[in-house]
Amino acid sequence: MTGNQTNAEAAAERLREAILSGELQPGEKLHQNQVAEMLGVSRTPLRTALSMLAQSGLVVYESNKGFHVREYSPAHIRHAFVVRAELEALACKLAADNMTEERAEDLHNLVVEGDRLLASETLLPEHHAAYRQMNVSFHGNIMEYAANPWVKEMIDQIYNVPLISDRVIIWKSREIFIRTHDDHHRIARALANRDGARASAIMREHVSFSIEYMLSQLQEHTDLAGSNHGKLHHIGL
Repeated sequence: MTGNQTNAEAAAERLREAILSGELQPGEKLHQNQVAEMLGVSRTPLRTALSMLAQSGLVVYESNKGFHVREYSPAHIRHAFVVRAELEALACKLAADNMTEERAEDLHNLVVEGDRLLASETLLPEHHAAYRQMNVSFHGNIMEYAANPWVKEMIDQIYNVPLISDRVIIWKSREIFIRTHDDHHRIARALANRDGARASAIMREHVSFSIEYMLSQLQEHTDLAGSNHGKLHHIGL
């Protein structure tokens, strides 16, 4: 593997993370000089990285215009969330059969960390990244415990849709996070009790709530019926 290949792969992963987390938003133009500077790479591996992401559908190339982050319609976002809800519910059902005391303790420790990050009366900006990592770890652990490569492959594909990934956290309403983090508690308890049906039902409800909240926030930040032709883009995450 050459140095450029290594740099390109690292740049592609960093860009992927920026897109899925909302740092780079749907429709945003990717100016190569600025992006290369942001990533600390030269333009050669950057072009390779952009081509890799174009193949996966995360960015789009237009002749004479360059690359931009792919946009999705509200309907596309909703459809992807529905699939995510079913896949994560299935993962819970499978994970329950594979639970151990150690795994139950790992999930418990994650929700306790979430409690700590939400303990202040207001959401603190410095806790945003830590809460997002806790959320990614919580959902990722359940996927690992499910031990089904097909489910993992399909959920990874869904997570490649911006605004659908578990990396997206709209750090805005503490009340919303208290409500959704309570779901984490209930899912963790159900899995500790090896109650796959209950864990599955709560996870489905958890992700379904996220659908409605995400779309309500997008409504506030985007003129869905105006000049954007129903496309979704900038939102404060």
